[in-house]
Amino acid sequence: MISSFLLSQKFTIDTLLTDKISIRAIQLWDGKVWYAGTDSKFGYVDLENVNNKKQIRLSQKSLQFRTLAQSSKYFYAINIESPAYFFQVDKKTLDFKVVFNDNDPTAFYDALKFTDNNFGLAFSDPSANQRLNISQTRNRGANWINCKNCKDFPYLEKGEAAFAASNTNIASFRNVIWIATGGAKSRIYRMKNKDCYWQVFETPFIQGTSSQGIYSIDFYDKNFGIAVGGDYTKQADNVNNIATTNDGGQTWQIQASRQNAGYMTCVRFRPKTKGKELVAVGDQHISFSSDYGKTWTKISDEKNLYACEWLDKNTLILAGKDKIVKMNFQ
Repeated sequence: MISSFLLSQKFTIDTLLTDKISIRAIQLWDGKVWYAGTDSKFGYVDLENVNNKKQIRLSQKSLQFRTLAQSSKYFYAINIESPAYFFQVDKKTLDFKVVFNDNDPTAFYDALKFTDNNFGLAFSDPSANQRLNISQTRNRGANWINCKNCKDFPYLEKGEAAFAASNTNIASFRNVIWIATGGAKSRIYRMKNKDCYWQVFETPFIQGTSSQGIYSIDFYDKNFGIAVGGDYTKQADNVNNIATTNDGGQTWQIQASRQNAGYMTCVRFRPKTKGKELVAVGDQHISFSSDYGKTWTKISDEKNLYACEWLDKNTLILAGKDKIVKMNFQ
């Protein structure tokens, strides 16, 4: 049934942007795809007119951005590696400035998300004390507080960290935020009501080495969510690399083990399908599920794509190595 459905649903892939850049974080706003990537590059390309584009460099240093988020007035991007600079970019003028620094020598920011117009949260690999290293704002990004030493934040296991793969190992729904880790342990951290009290849940996901674990999560509502990933160094491996939850992340059920296209870096629920349809992208494929993530079919061999966001039900934007593309479902 899935094959019949997919065969009847055609799609095209159009290239929006080509450049010498690796893009692992995108945002959609004002009819444009906004991106941050390697060599300190930040910019946009128009979804309808690809000639309408602009790119700037946020630093004279060759910084690498793998995070991007937005509030009503600004974009925010953080470079990986230390020192980590929190850049604020005006949406209208593209004027930018650094609003916060994390100088911890272990700083390596994996993801950044605004859950509403005021509250934003970014997280980095753990500092020397093995606590989850989180920076947050409660006033639209004007001020940031680093919480790596907050006593209520949980400890990570030795060798447990996170992947800066697509800015999607963090998710939120209303007052709930989830973070996914990988490596020696692949777990889910959940916070409710912005109270800085985190719960930690084990998963049956592939884990144990530095390249294994959850790379991306998405939640349809406060209960139903999905996690994808695998092993970056063995991308064809497809054992225990997809899981779903029906209780807000407390317990997870493995799906389609040995029956999927392998390593995935980004997963997204398709709009207006009530959580039934999803797309996932990996370095070597684009895959689709039409049954709540239980079974998957590879629908494209398009390679070197890392990040994905739905513009609407029939338009998917993807970005990766040297390109941004638009997938149009018909």
